[in-house]
Amino acid sequence: MAAAGMQTGGKWSVIAMLASERHARISDLLRTSRIISTDELAKSLDVSTETIRRDLAALERHGVLERVHGGARSAVVPTVGDEPPFLERATIAGTAKSRIGAAAAALIQPGQTIIIDVGTTALQVARSLPYEFAGVVATCSLLAAVELADRPNLEVLVSGGRLRSGDLALSNGQAVNFFDDIYADIAFLGSGGVDAVAGLTDFHLDEAITRRSILRNSRKTYVLADSSKFDRVARHRVAGLDQVTGMITDREPPMDIAQALDPGTLIIAL
Repeated sequence: MAAAGMQTGGKWSVIAMLASERHARISDLLRTSRIISTDELAKSLDVSTETIRRDLAALERHGVLERVHGGARSAVVPTVGDEPPFLERATIAGTAKSRIGAAAAALIQPGQTIIIDVGTTALQVARSLPYEFAGVVATCSLLAAVELADRPNLEVLVSGGRLRSGDLALSNGQAVNFFDDIYADIAFLGSGGVDAVAGLTDFHLDEAITRRSILRNSRKTYVLADSSKFDRVARHRVAGLDQVTGMITDREPPMDIAQALDPGTLIIAL
């Protein structure tokens, strides 16, 4: 009896060891892939999909991952460092940003009140706005304001606040109060990063807070994000992707980001 018990105990310890090895391997795979399917894991670890499902359930209980349909995604959100300088960003994905700006401008109707946020992609919205457009543009970007200053039928409203060089972005309590008093038909938000779990994030705290004010008061809000922003997380959270109307981008995003948006609200600018 004692020998049999020791043998059984030995089997249990081997099984436990193998489970811990699988869990470590799954964690390693998710650190590089962020999202992975049950079938891929079963093939990689040479075990059944039922075993993988039990492993994923155990790892989810420990906060390592989040199970999704057909697999899992990492619950550990990596952050990126500082935002590159404005002149450097202005030269990245120029064609894509121009297409995004044109697609955003195509959503605007005459007579509307619109908000244009800061950033190199948001600036393209101002540049794409038809010269004859009649309406109101509110912005916290001096670059956008200058771009629109000579439009004869356009009223341009500029927030106050602290000026950040490069983007010439205005933010702090004055900017928040400014947007608290404006009810826009449609707003276009810049992005530091777009991630299925972290949502819309930004590098600058005051500007993240300003964007939340814009979100509260706008009837429709669209995130502007070229594909380099996918799966990137800046240090300050703005909002979940379920809190925006949609996203305008230059190519199909990863599946988890697309699924985090409401169906039919993703606009691919071709």
